[in-house]
Amino acid sequence: MVSLFDGGALTRREPLVTIAGVSLAQIRYFVAVAEEGNTGRAARRLHVAQPPISRQIRALEDELGAPLFERTPRGMTLLPTGRVFLDHARAILAAVERAVLATRAETNPRSGSGAVPTPAHEPA
Repeated sequence: MVSLFDGGALTRREPLVTIAGVSLAQIRYFVAVAEEGNTGRAARRLHVAQPPISRQIRALEDELGAPLFERTPRGMTLLPTGRVFLDHARAILAAVERAVLATRAETNPRSGSGAVPTPAHEPA
């Protein structure tokens, strides 16, 4: 099963769709850094370069108006604001993953191929 938590379905050039100024990529990066405690390890886990993760975490903090991490020489530790956001971020990613899987299952429930069925052409 492809997981949005580890970069699965969202690794292909993610569109910059935002809700309240926050993108799914930022949320996914945030969760990875929170769980790994380090942007380098998060980057390896998500198969992306480290600089974009750092930039997106800073942009997320700017958008939220609060720091989410304490930065130390050994990595990053969640602040209380980060712990609050982490619970919501995980729920958001889980909800998106459920929506994607449910939609794919509904698209072609028998074959499981994920192909979008097209309606038969009816003469006018």
